[in-house]
Amino acid sequence: MPTPREIIDALRQWGLTLPGAHLKAPWPDHSDLAVNDKTFAYLTTGDDFRMSVKLRYTGEVALDLPFARPTGYGLGKSGWVTFECDAAAIPDPAQLREWIEESYRAQAPKRLVKELDARR
Repeated sequence: MPTPREIIDALRQWGLTLPGAHLKAPWPDHSDLAVNDKTFAYLTTGDDFRMSVKLRYTGEVALDLPFARPTGYGLGKSGWVTFECDAAAIPDPAQLREWIEESYRAQAPKRLVKELDARR
């Protein structure tokens, strides 16, 4: 079973395959994903599982999960959701990628979203 850090690292690597995605590290213990310098996934570099994404469409449902909460610093008011849990409760990687992609689509310019759609 992969560790929380391995899961976050794999998500980070996958996120970098999205058009225009790059790393952004505004704070210690973070290596976040951004597009056009706009963060779309806050990812911890620690040994715990913590991820924050902007969920315009699925945020209300995601917040029903016991390990989800509105993101602090006022970001929750804009649809940002933070997921923090122990290794046993980490959602399926496919679900995590869906949330990251939803957040990417919320932050990316339309031309890059079209590029992503053309890959499908």
